[in-house]
Amino acid sequence: MHTEQDKILSFVVPAYNMEEYLPRCVDTLLSAQNNNDIEVLIVDDGSKDGTLACAQRYEQQYPGIVRAIHQENKGHGGAVNTGIELAQGLYIKVVDADDWVGTEALEKVLKVLRAQRSEAKPLDLVITDYVYDKVGKKHKHVVQFGKVIPANKRIGWDDLGKFGIAQYMIMHTLIFRTQVVRDSQMKLPEHTFYVDFIYSYAPFPWVHSMLYLDVPFYHYFIGREGQSVQTDVMIKRVNQLLLVNKCMLAATPERNEVSEGLYRYMIHFLAIESSITSTFLVLSRDPENYRVKKQLWQDISSYSPQIGRDVHRKLVSRALNLRGPAGRTCIRIGYRIANDILGFN
Repeated sequence: MHTEQDKILSFVVPAYNMEEYLPRCVDTLLSAQNNNDIEVLIVDDGSKDGTLACAQRYEQQYPGIVRAIHQENKGHGGAVNTGIELAQGLYIKVVDADDWVGTEALEKVLKVLRAQRSEAKPLDLVITDYVYDKVGKKHKHVVQFGKVIPANKRIGWDDLGKFGIAQYMIMHTLIFRTQVVRDSQMKLPEHTFYVDFIYSYAPFPWVHSMLYLDVPFYHYFIGREGQSVQTDVMIKRVNQLLLVNKCMLAATPERNEVSEGLYRYMIHFLAIESSITSTFLVLSRDPENYRVKKQLWQDISSYSPQIGRDVHRKLVSRALNLRGPAGRTCIRIGYRIANDILGFN
């Protein structure tokens, strides 16, 4: 059981040179009618602008709720690691400093989390929808899971439906019970982009109960200049996607070690990340990267023949392994169409 004095939710806000966006983010995190049982950990990752000073002002204004933490630059993963280590809440949610949360959705989320105080076994994971808030795009795409996850009920992995070819739960959807993340002993690589894939994957074998709230909680701000998910930026950083892929592979359990539903979902997600990495290797138009792409898929089979077979069977995997120049052309066209529809870059 958990006492009323406990912090129910720790927001971890990794922030590097985010002075311009940080106030919008933090203001939404503090917008709850009662925020005494939440904490906002702003992890300044060696910023060179006024990010730390901004965080310290919030700490002074909201003592006991906001904490300004300064560290030498370690990258997004290093900042998230620090937040996990210092979090005092029963639950933990990572919110990037240029993103924000919906205030109405926040109240609904907190109601569910607060109810866990009286549970002998609190939920391990709460899942919500998220919004692609793309610069200049009038229609904001909302990623929902209502067709594959029953809403508003405690479920396990075997209760999940079949996820679509490009449908998966990223960091923005996840609110973990803090101890689950710690029990997984996950340490995100430092000075590495795209570690949110690992965060959204490695702790799952320690998750046994979850609940899906069909509310647009997280607003993912995308399309600003220099963002890490811009196509040209991701091509330049494709080696970091490869590192993330290796970390995910190392965190993948064998089929006989976990429930069928969990294994099925993790294979689905591993296939998607492997395909995303493969896509940017192809988009680079570098013949050496075509060889690296082939090696990536061979490495999965070398790691585990069972996992290799199951990943290769996925439709997205087969699409990304079409051979020759014609196959690479199909990949480029497919990427362009998907981006036009969803606006994810």
